[in-house]
Amino acid sequence: MRVGVIGLGSMGMGAALNLLKAGHEVAGCELREAGREELIAGGGTAVSVASALPEGLEALIVFVVNAAQANDVLFGESGCVSRLAPGAVVLCCTTVAPEAARALDKQLTERQLLMLDAPVSGGAVGARAGTMTVMASGSQAAFAKSEPVLSAMASKVWRLGDEAGIGSTVKMVNQLLAGVHIATAAEAMALGIRAGADPQTLFDVISTSAGSSWMFQNRVPHILAGDDTPLSSVNIFVKDLGIVLDQARALTFPLPMASAAHQLFLAAAAAGHGGRDDAFVIRFWEQLAGIALPKGD
Repeated sequence: MRVGVIGLGSMGMGAALNLLKAGHEVAGCELREAGREELIAGGGTAVSVASALPEGLEALIVFVVNAAQANDVLFGESGCVSRLAPGAVVLCCTTVAPEAARALDKQLTERQLLMLDAPVSGGAVGARAGTMTVMASGSQAAFAKSEPVLSAMASKVWRLGDEAGIGSTVKMVNQLLAGVHIATAAEAMALGIRAGADPQTLFDVISTSAGSSWMFQNRVPHILAGDDTPLSSVNIFVKDLGIVLDQARALTFPLPMASAAHQLFLAAAAAGHGGRDDAFVIRFWEQLAGIALPKGD
């Protein structure tokens, strides 16, 4: 298939490279020159604006930050919707509110295009390994058109329903848990460090104990290495937990844990750490309590 991938970050690049390995013709769109060069080195082509993608794309995967960017790369002044072949499918892998997914689906349907509401999980490692989980919803036609793409980039595809918005609803719940788990992991490590525990030993013990979680085991090593290079940033959870809280407010549904976690990510972002790896929400406690975090090499 002729596939476009917009957003060659930690998730999009992994997807694009696995599509190339599966034999697809892949064109990427990325503002960063380094991202474009990596895809070209892997056998693809790359452009810096969506409107410069090649014509006749049969599938387009969107890995941008939010709904506004998704709308812009599709329908904006430099959007690429005109580059899609008739009956092409757009896989929206961006975390957006359910109503935003439904709005995108409506606009694409009006243009006789298909859409799969397809947010993903698995992190940069899963993306590179082609083992992402996709939480997808859309028409049977959208699933059928997307199948060659999904099989190349994911090991698990959940078919959650035939309407856009369902996939984003499930991803919203996942992000609630992910954000709370990251914030709690940071809080726990900060407490242990303040109390005098050796950070590496603390991590080793908790990782084999009942208090562990996937996020604890995945994110705390970033803290131990002193590496705040963003695989997923603090600002991502400012946005994603904001979506969770907005939806809960509309449903008159209380979310005390998610609200507290959101405030911690906001505090870290306000202190200038929004672009750091999300594990570095721990900077909140570093500044509040004066703890000494492990330093990188």
